[in-house]
Amino acid sequence: MKHLAPLLIAAGLLAALPAQANVDLAKKNNCMTCHAVDKKMVGPSFADVSQKYKGDKSAAGALSAKVKSGSKGVWGQIPMPPQPTVKDADRDAIIKWILAGAK
Repeated sequence: MKHLAPLLIAAGLLAALPAQANVDLAKKNNCMTCHAVDKKMVGPSFADVSQKYKGDKSAAGALSAKVKSGSKGVWGQIPMPPQPTVKDADRDAIIKWILAGAK
């Protein structure tokens, strides 16, 4: 029983790594300049984006296009500028994370 606590702590830390990796990826690509995980900033929170597109099978492709080409009017008057320099793999990973609930 005394060995269970360290295993549970290690499991919790390992479970947190993918989430932190995705936050770091979003920071690296400047997403966090306008977005936050759980609160509105210049743009919507990632949690709000996740909720809006929940169950939408075409969301990943649509969001990928919006990130790459920019978007206007979906979340208000402030447009999202195009982000064409974000690598496809980074963009796909960030969008997958957002659509999974961005925690």
